[in-house]
Amino acid sequence: MISEASKVRFDREVAKYPADQKQSAVMACLAIAQQEHGYVSAEVERDVAQYLGMPVMAVHEVTTFYNMYNQRPVGKYKLNVCTNLPCQLRDGVNTLQYLEKKLGISMGQTTPDGMFTLQQSECLGACADSPVMLVNDRSMCSFMTPEKLDQLVDGLRAAGDQ
Repeated sequence: MISEASKVRFDREVAKYPADQKQSAVMACLAIAQQEHGYVSAEVERDVAQYLGMPVMAVHEVTTFYNMYNQRPVGKYKLNVCTNLPCQLRDGVNTLQYLEKKLGISMGQTTPDGMFTLQQSECLGACADSPVMLVNDRSMCSFMTPEKLDQLVDGLRAAGDQ
């Protein structure tokens, strides 16, 4: 169920497009719904589709195409590690493996305390800064050495425990 507050935000996004092109706001509406629910469930997809007057399958196609939409619950901190070629050449795979060992989980899993979800990511567009990762789809972290990974994870854990 989408809250009234989120529907007000949907309205602002829809208003950016011609009246007969409401569906153009689908990505923004999915992002708003994800902020509210933490992930995009099948129910959320149906609600967004109904709101925008488009087929549920069309919304589902957007949800599954872009990796910024979580299709199941994730941890408080979602860590996306780039493993495309430029990052691989500069230790991106080792970055992912280091985080798997440090967090005690494999790629695609969430820590038992619900604090971290670790994901592999396609190119994040910062190849010159590799290896890179993205925290919660918003904060880009560059040149991620084991020391910087320790600082990041320990800092997030401390902030999350408060």
